Amino acid sequence: MSEDYRTEEDSLGEVQVPADAYWGAQTQRAVENFPISDVVFGRRFVRALGVVKKAAAQANRELGHLDDDTAEAIVAAADEVIAGEHDDQFPVDVFQTGSGTSSNMNANEVIANRAAEIAGAEVGERVVHPNDDVNFGQSSNDVIPTAMHVAALEAVEKDLRPALATLRDELEAKEAEFDGVVKTGRTHLQDATPVRLGQEFGGYRTQVEKGIDRLESVRPRLAELALGGTAVGTGLNTDPEFPELAAEYMSEETGLNFREADDHFEAQAAHDAMSEAHGALRVIAGSLNKIANDLRLLASGPRNGLGEIEQPENQPGSSIMPGKINPVVAEAVNQVHKQVVGNDAAVSAGAAEGQIDLNLYKPVIAHNFLESAQLLANSSTTFAEKFVAKLEANEAHCEAQVERSMALATALNPAIGYDKASKVAKKALAEGKSVKEVAVAEGYLTEAEAEEVLNPEKMTHRGILGDED
Repeated sequence: MSEDYRTEEDSLGEVQVPADAYWGAQTQRAVENFPISDVVFGRRFVRALGVVKKAAAQANRELGHLDDDTAEAIVAAADEVIAGEHDDQFPVDVFQTGSGTSSNMNANEVIANRAAEIAGAEVGERVVHPNDDVNFGQSSNDVIPTAMHVAALEAVEKDLRPALATLRDELEAKEAEFDGVVKTGRTHLQDATPVRLGQEFGGYRTQVEKGIDRLESVRPRLAELALGGTAVGTGLNTDPEFPELAAEYMSEETGLNFREADDHFEAQAAHDAMSEAHGALRVIAGSLNKIANDLRLLASGPRNGLGEIEQPENQPGSSIMPGKINPVVAEAVNQVHKQVVGNDAAVSAGAAEGQIDLNLYKPVIAHNFLESAQLLANSSTTFAEKFVAKLEANEAHCEAQVERSMALATALNPAIGYDKASKVAKKALAEGKSVKEVAVAEGYLTEAEAEEVLNPEKMTHRGILGDED
């Protein structure tokens, strides 16, 4: 046998494992069995596996099921996994057994072998056993859904929420900066009554705030942990006190408030919480897509579009058209939306499947959820800092356009009636005049009355112009 390999053994026999690998026989079999996508779990999920295994060891030590030396070695090895020191030791493809057993055993073997090394033994000697010690009182069927929730809630709370807060703050700053800019409103992509640019940005800010609220609303369900249900939810082979104690240790490790699942059978057989939470991600992606599309329209031009805002010059926009600048960051946000929608289809389909006591789509649900959370977090920060923060209002253009708008005639309704106001609007359009000019020329209003009734800025506030009150 080559020095590049060592021999490990599982219930099916001997397996050759790379000599420098911390993983063992079952992980190696999974690597060979699932050459599907070359996609492996990322940092958040691997970290979560470390969090689960550390908490399990701490709880089992406290309950007397692991001796101090073994538990301390497992905790030390798990800490390294949590810190990202062994991410390259998790080579199993996402598309694997639907329970995620391969990834659970990957964690068990890596932590057991590294713990053995920490204890002074050789890798592969099994002085710390992957099943009997690292996986004591656990099953893949409760470990993987627990890791899913730990990873998902950490991604939401530590990555996505702060990123959305950054975007909200930048939108709020533009809301204040643009509050005095009166422009033409648009419905059906046609001219509508005036609106302040700051009001539009306030709407965008509120969309993001409500997205943050949606994340808050799913937190209680993501905080429930399946650990303690073992194979089918009954808790066979685990200490009755283990689930609550392990959840306390996971809360301590992450700074988040995890708790034992309300019903272990539901927690392992279904993944409605993941589907619900990803639904919130899909809505947030839709909000960002809408905002990005609006800003692209408002910045369209520079001479033959709406041109109401000036976009940042992030990079040259064309390989053939000199001087062209495109809204590239906003377009990236648009593309993230499409990916999240696709991920949502996978998550919701996976969550709706599974048979009897176990959902068998755990890996693909976890992977797609975490990808969506990461994409949304990264794109929100980039959108905020490289696009929204650098926008400028084309105030003079907005003012000129709003004065020409036919929609100003809407404010004439209370003063002269809808029919006369319609005639004014049509005549103004046909003759290339302003609504104000026609209303005065036709004798419907005096110059002073027209100034009062057809004031674009006043139209951006609730009320009836021209009322004495």
